[in-house]
This record gives sequence, structure tokens and C-alpha cells, in this order.
Amino acid sequence: MSEELDTLIGKLKLYLDDQKIELVRQAYLCARSAHEGQYRRSGEPYIIHPVAVAEILADLRLDHQTLMAALLHDVIEDTEVSKEELAAQFGESVADLVDGVSKLTQIEFKSKAEAQAENFRKMTLAMAKDIRVILVKLADRLHNMRTLGPLSHEKRRRIANETLEIYAPIANRLGINNVRVELEDLGFSALHPMRAKYIKKAVEKQRGGHRDVIDDIKLRLEARLAERGIPGVIIGREKHLYSIYQKMKYKHKSFHEIMDVYAFRVITDSEDSCYRILGAAHSLYKPLPGRFKDYIAMPKANGYQSLHTTLFGMHVNIEIQIRTDEMEALANNGIAAHWLYKAQSPDAAAANQLRVDHWVRGLMEMRERADDSMEFIEHVKIDLFPDEIYVFTPKGKILELPSGATPIDFAYTIHTDIGNACVACRINKSLSALSTPLQSGQTVEVITTPGARPSPAWLNFVVTGKAKSSIRHYLKQQRRSESVELGKKLLKKSLHSFGKKLADISEEQISRVIQHNQLESLEHLLQEIGLGNRMSYIAARQLVSEENALPNQQINVNHNETRPVLTINGADGLLLRFAHCCKPIPGDSIVGTMDSGNGMVIHSDRCDKVMMHPDDSHRWIHLSWAKDITDEFSVELRVELERQRGIIAELAAAVTQADGNIEKINVEEQDARHSIISLVVHVQGRKHLARVMRRIRTIRAVSSISRARH
Repeated sequence: MSEELDTLIGKLKLYLDDQKIELVRQAYLCARSAHEGQYRRSGEPYIIHPVAVAEILADLRLDHQTLMAALLHDVIEDTEVSKEELAAQFGESVADLVDGVSKLTQIEFKSKAEAQAENFRKMTLAMAKDIRVILVKLADRLHNMRTLGPLSHEKRRRIANETLEIYAPIANRLGINNVRVELEDLGFSALHPMRAKYIKKAVEKQRGGHRDVIDDIKLRLEARLAERGIPGVIIGREKHLYSIYQKMKYKHKSFHEIMDVYAFRVITDSEDSCYRILGAAHSLYKPLPGRFKDYIAMPKANGYQSLHTTLFGMHVNIEIQIRTDEMEALANNGIAAHWLYKAQSPDAAAANQLRVDHWVRGLMEMRERADDSMEFIEHVKIDLFPDEIYVFTPKGKILELPSGATPIDFAYTIHTDIGNACVACRINKSLSALSTPLQSGQTVEVITTPGARPSPAWLNFVVTGKAKSSIRHYLKQQRRSESVELGKKLLKKSLHSFGKKLADISEEQISRVIQHNQLESLEHLLQEIGLGNRMSYIAARQLVSEENALPNQQINVNHNETRPVLTINGADGLLLRFAHCCKPIPGDSIVGTMDSGNGMVIHSDRCDKVMMHPDDSHRWIHLSWAKDITDEFSVELRVELERQRGIIAELAAAVTQADGNIEKINVEEQDARHSIISLVVHVQGRKHLARVMRRIRTIRAVSSISRARH
């Protein structure tokens, strides 16, 4: 038995029985045999790597199956041994774990972001099946980071960057603090060696000078706890290099500002003692307002629990974390502590597992909604870097959200359907804008309406991955159904000019046209027409022709028959836009033109752009307004008037009296006596506009009013 295995077995004897240790030993023998003759870049035998990965997981006290998978994790990919052989020798669970880890490394990460993103999608699937896959992968990555030396400069930078972007945040999300800290420091040292060296040297220099102050604070805290008879072990907390660098870079703090904070951790026996220690610390030094956080009552999403307080004493700031032994193990080992505490503390283990399941379920939801890997990883990265706030539902349930989250994010966190139907919100019982950034401790109530739907504008201010992916997914679905509907209307209209209906076209002919255009289905063709990517006239010509409308073919078009006119039902929809040049409103004669990829743009038929192409019959589609439209439309008015005090207020009052709504007022020209004012108002149609204009004309200072057309 080799030396590296002796070290591993020594660690396993601390928490596994002999039978399980023997199974791990068998896995080692299989791995050693399979990797015989293989060497790492450093020249060491390859088996050194899987044993080191298993040792990292043994320090986290993981179960024997995970350790066996760690020893065998490169066997399927790098040797002749198959998954079936592993299953026969070690059981399905171990074989599935090894297979899961192997699949994660099959795409070699290039500098191309797409490969990284696609691999992360695979990782999500693997995590959903068994979270232990990602634990083996994290340990594998940690040992690779420890042994980056022999690799090329370019490869070291790429692996370090990927570690800081993906793997360290995952370790953080799963609560495995020890692994996260080491991954971050190793990644930082590989990516920015000079910066890491400088900070490390500065920390060592400063640490020596601070020793007396640290000892003094520690003695005072110990004396106060002894005085009150509260058990507790006080340890100094070291700040790691990457966190110092991040604070300097993103919080714009100097090195001395960060290092002038003295950090301690107090480990005690119970929750009750945690709160008693907090009282003792606050009686010794003054607490800084707004710096107390109770993560015991409100645990972080990864299960982390602790009391945090910042005190001011001895002319320095003192940060103290207070927690129990169990909380300390959970803080350092996170989800890995699930297996450690399964027997000793089933409640803590179950709560920890539940949080991880909830997170992975959320990832799976985003994965299904995302159109491609890049969109998925964009959403997930937001999710991996939360700076948390805690808000309450009206029933008192606590929700954790990233900093900067809005009521829309809150609504989607509760349920996708609530987010989709959200129309307003109350924050602490007061009506507030949906874009308001939430603060910790607020109570948020979401107001929904059946039939409401997400607005594309929400994407400008939501911050959670779930909200972004849900809104985009809904808008894509809506855009798809609207484009099919619009495409159908346009195609029917074009077919009518050939004296045909869609029902007259045979299935065979439809299939031929779809095949000819290299499309998937009739729905896909309609969608392309509705989006403006294909002309309905050409599609109709192909459908009525037995030979797919070859370019030189002549087809009789019945121009005399009355053309069907498309009806516009209102201002809503993603594929109907009203032109800014002429701002048409109900009652105006209107025509539409297709804008490739964006649907239809609607103009007034008196618009300059229409007048420039009067004979282009295929370009313009005749439209009509539906009856009883209640939507509001923007219209621009040009008002010439005499300058006098209070005239803008008088104009606004006149519009309001006519039930209009002002969007924008702009003074375009003025001299000592006259002004020309541009006024954008919301009206429901021409009759309503006439009412607004009549009301403005009654103002004595107004000399003329007209509708502006650009």
C-alpha cells in the first residue's frame, strides 16, 4: 500500500467504519491499475491526483461513495475501463457519480465563452441528479489549482479566470467556505501574481504590528465571558488575499482601511449562548449602527448561520462573528456537512439539503427557459454573486434576494405566474413603483391582475436570474404567438388577391412550399411572415402555384375583387408599432409596412414616407381600426401663443379638463413676445383629440394649434 493511500486511510479512520474504508481501498487499487503508466505534467504518477482529490473530500468528511468516485473520477475518460465495469464492481451509485464527473470534463474549456457556458449547462444537469458530482468536481478543480505550476502561462490564466468566475462562486453558493477561500486565493495568485505577492507581503508586515492590539481585545472579551459564565472559544480571523483585493477594487478602500478592522470569531455551545455573547460584547464596546446582522434567525440561502456585529473600541473597528460548533462546521463545509450531520443532526442536514435543492431547481428552471448557453450563464452569474437583502411577505415569510432587487424580482421569487401577472406593489403598506430597489426588513405585497403580462421594460431594472429568464421566456412565447397570428392575417389577405382561401390549399402543396423554403412547418412560415422576414405575397404566390412559383411564371391576380382589410385592435402587442414620424391615432386612415424581424410598422396614409412610394402596392398593407378601442395613443401638437406668465400651467390644465394626459412639453422657439410649444399628449382617437384641441383654443393667448407631422 502506497504512502499517499496511508494518509487518506488515516483521515477516513476518523469517521468511517472498516467495511467502508475497505471499499475505498478497492476503488484506489482499481484506479491505480487503470492509470498505470500515466503521468501528470509535473512528471508524477497520475494516481497522485485522484488520491489528492479524495483527501480534500475526506477533510470535508464526505461519504465513502463520493470518495470512491473521487478516486475513479478520471478512469472512464482516460483509461479503457467502462461505466458498466465500474457499476459491476462498485455499484450503480458510484458508477453514476464517476460518469457525471467525466461528462463535465468532456468539453475542454477553450477561451470561447460558449464552450464554458455549455459545460455549465451540463454541470447543472449533473447537480440536479446528484449534488455530490459537483463536490468531486470542486475538489478536482482545487487540486488542479494547487498544481498549476507546469502549465503554460496562457492556460494558467484561463483556468484561474474560470475558477474565479464559476467554481469559487459555486463553492460559495453551496456554503463550502474553506474550498471557496482557497480557490479564490489560488485563482487570484495565478491571474495577478504581482498583486497577490504585494498584498501578501503587506498583510504579513501589518500583522506583526497588530499582534498586541489583537491579544488585548481577545483578553478583554474572554474576561467578560468568564465574568458572565458564558462558554466560548475566541479566535482571530484572517482576511484572505482575494477578499482584500476585491474590497480595494470594488469598494474603493485603501489597504490600511481594510486592515484596520480587527476580526474575531466566537464559537459557543448553543443558540442561546450566541445571543448572550452578543450582549456581553455590546456591553464591552459600542456597536456601530446598521452593522448588526442576524443570520441565525434569517440564514443565508446556502444555510450559513451566524451573528455578525461591528464594534468600536480601542480606537479601531472590531468585527465579531458568533456561532455554535455546528454552525461553524456548516459555514466551513456547507452542503458537505449534510453527510457529516445526517446521523448527528438530521434537522440541520435536511434544512441544508432543502436549500441546495431549491437553488438547483431554480437553475434547472432557468436552463429550460434559456434559448442558448450564453443566455443561461448570464442569468446564473447574477445568481452566483448575491449580496443579500431579506424582505418579508405579508404573512411574515422571509425571502432572500440579491442587493438591488425590485418588487418584480420579489414576485418572480414567489412564483413565475405571480411575476407574470404583477401590476403594482405595496412596500410597507404604501403603493410604490415596481422598479423601486428593496431594502432589508421591508414587507412587500404584490398586486396581480388576471390577464396582465410582463413588460419588456422590466428587463431594464430586474436583477435576479429567475426574473430575467421568466420575462424573456414569456415575451418570446408572446412574440411567437403574435407573429403567427399576424402572419396568418397577412397570408389570408394575399391569398384573397389570388382568389383563394387558406382552406383551398392542399396539404401536399403546403408541405412542398414549406420544404422549398427550408422551414419546419406552416406555423414557422406564418411566424416568418408575421415577423417581416418573408413577404406574404410571395408565400401566397408559391401556395397557389403547382410548381412553387418559379420566377418566370405568370399568375393571374384578381385586382378587381374587394381586398380584405386588416383590423388593428389597439396599441398593445410586441409586433405592431406606431410610427414616430406621423403618430397615427384611431380615426386616421392607416397603412402598414413590414420591418424585417420586428413585425409591422403602422403609418398614417398621409405620412411623407407613404407619399414617397405611392405606387409600391406590395410595400403598403391597407389597415382599418377596430371599433371601441380604449387604449391611449401619443399625438404631437404644435401650439403658437403669446408669452405670458403661467401659460404652461394653463395649457396643462386645459388638456386635463379634456381628459387628456400630457407625456411631454417642449418649448421649441421663442422671442420676447411669442412662443412655439411642442406638446405630446395621450388621446383615445380623433374625436378625443378634437376635444383636447378645442379646449386649448379657448385659451386667449393661443394664436394657432395644429397636429405636428414629421
